[in-house]
Amino acid sequence: MFNKIVLVGFLSRDIELRYAQSGTAIANTAIATSRKFTINGEKREEVMFVDITFFGRSGEVANQYLRKGSKILVEGRLNFEQWV
Repeated sequence: MFNKIVLVGFLSRDIELRYAQSGTAIANTAIATSRKFTINGEKREEVMFVDITFFGRSGEVANQYLRKGSKILVEGRLNFEQWV
């Protein structure tokens, strides 16, 4: 099985950094991506918000350099969660 995703967009909120009991950094944020297309001559834009979690040193570096509105390319794996 192969689970890899690449997203390019803008951070939609500042990063929330916390540490697990083991000392591992966990950074949570979200990215806004968009797709522009035309249907029957009408231009449209579809925006999707995706929650992102960084672990370890990458979470600490992301928290240090990125803020809401920062343009970012993220490569990782997709984890689908669903709530009722």
